[in-house]
Amino acid sequence: MSELVYGIHAVKSVLDNYSHRIVSVCIMQKSKDLRLKLLIDQIKQRRISIRECSRRQLDIQTQGALHQGIFVKIVPNDCMQENALPNFLMQCKTTPLLVILDGVTDPHNLGACLRSADAAGAHIVIAPRNRSACLNGTVRKVASGSVDNIPFMQVTNLIRTLQLLQKYNIWIIGTVMQSQRLIFNSKLTRPLAFVMGSEGNGIRYLTQKKCDELVTIPMLGVATSLNVSVATGICLFEALRQRWKYK
Repeated sequence: MSELVYGIHAVKSVLDNYSHRIVSVCIMQKSKDLRLKLLIDQIKQRRISIRECSRRQLDIQTQGALHQGIFVKIVPNDCMQENALPNFLMQCKTTPLLVILDGVTDPHNLGACLRSADAAGAHIVIAPRNRSACLNGTVRKVASGSVDNIPFMQVTNLIRTLQLLQKYNIWIIGTVMQSQRLIFNSKLTRPLAFVMGSEGNGIRYLTQKKCDELVTIPMLGVATSLNVSVATGICLFEALRQRWKYK
């Protein structure tokens, strides 16, 4: 079984970090994209075989996604296992900053959250195994290489995972639409995990009950909620701002 990766940035990330996992490469015939040509040269330098395909073939393989003239098939990389989490936390060299996605089913949103988490220096992104998006080509394309730089873990029981994190002194902050406490007034320099919910339903009630703190992002316009990836970015970079201030 192989995983499809498409798009110049996503393919280059795999090539730079995990070229041994590449099974096959397909490029669009007669492409004039200079970035693609440079990437093809790098692939050839690694002595990886390439075959040419028509645009139609690429469209079919990627289900009409924006493939930018290339896709590769790779050996899937297993997500981090649940039982590795305690050791992972103890090995963090900086104050732990985690992202927990509760009910995020859109792969575009997962990819964008991974990209924001990577950019803000988060240590890991955690999501339930059920009712959640999983890693695929769309996630990799949107994440623009971040999938290969930040661990992603899918857990069987999210509540149990929250309890485990609390045993390791991780402060759990849930984000909701209505709260008396603004994200900007919360202390984000401690070891913490942000819990982000879906746009439609937000964080589940049981998940909220396990949070140490509930915060909200102030909204001044007519919109009642933010895209989960936007909200994730705001929370993470506020944490980064506070931590940077106290360095």
